[in-house]
Amino acid sequence: MSQPLIDANGQIRFGHFGDSIEQINIGDYRHRTPMGGHASALSSWLGYKQFQYVGVLSEQLLFGCAIAHLRHTAIAFVYLYQPGSGMLLETTKRAPFGVGVSLTNDIRNGSSQVRLGDLHITIGHHQQRKRLTISQGRALNVDLWFSEAEFEPLGQCSRIGRNGWAYARKVAGVRCHGQIQCGAQQFDLGALNAFAHHDFSAGYMRRETFWNWACLSGQNQNGDRVGLNLSCGVNETSVSENALWRNGQLLPLPLCHFDYDWDHPLQPWRIYSEDGVIELQFQPQGQHTERLNLGFAASDFKQIFGQFRGRIRQADGQLISVDGLWGFVEDQYAKW
Repeated sequence: MSQPLIDANGQIRFGHFGDSIEQINIGDYRHRTPMGGHASALSSWLGYKQFQYVGVLSEQLLFGCAIAHLRHTAIAFVYLYQPGSGMLLETTKRAPFGVGVSLTNDIRNGSSQVRLGDLHITIGHHQQRKRLTISQGRALNVDLWFSEAEFEPLGQCSRIGRNGWAYARKVAGVRCHGQIQCGAQQFDLGALNAFAHHDFSAGYMRRETFWNWACLSGQNQNGDRVGLNLSCGVNETSVSENALWRNGQLLPLPLCHFDYDWDHPLQPWRIYSEDGVIELQFQPQGQHTERLNLGFAASDFKQIFGQFRGRIRQADGQLISVDGLWGFVEDQYAKW
């Protein structure tokens, strides 16, 4: 049963909602200042941020695509990495005031689009599937999709500071199909046994913020389809987005620590929880970076791809092994 994120009084509802939020009814929201006054229309518009990210993981190919609308600017990036050869293809586009970029508030049926020069991106829905298409001349063409049927998404909204909030809907560990063409190379994602991750996030974030994030998707040695989402530094007020998917079932996980070398992020990472439920090692293989400092806005972003090893203990004591599964970690600072 669907329900609105924003209630009849214009206030946000916090908590875990599964897949019951159909859209962010942002037009009903009454944004306030930290001192309790009503925020201006300009402040309300500037404060609202939106993101979408699609990641694809397999042993032969890793792929990432992100769209972020920050109001004063929008950013879209795409990268493709081949572990065997070390080949890394990267594209980044920026748009002042988001001209050429539109992100939907309709979580289930909307379409988000980028039209920046030769780069065209669409993240939407087609025949009950999530679908991503990308065209960039002869350099890159992508048409991939995945179905969330019999899959339990993570959907939650958490408080951010006194007058902010963040809604996030995520899935990981879902099988991915379609094609990626890079120059003369053609990849069939179904044949590669690829898995996808999707992140839909929006809200009023802190003006200056930082987070770490980790995600993996794949099939472990026991034959389980495994997805993992872990974060530290955001979306953790009263609720947590830390979760494991096992064959489509969502299993909550505790808060965790990210132990890594800030100056040398391609050195091994350790990600763990104090209660011993999470114990993972991450070996980086490469990274995509974005760095920008305009004074009023800044970003120091590293998305690092590599392999996870370790284990996660379920509530019943059963161990989920992670042995060489590919995934991502992030080290992100933003002032927006």
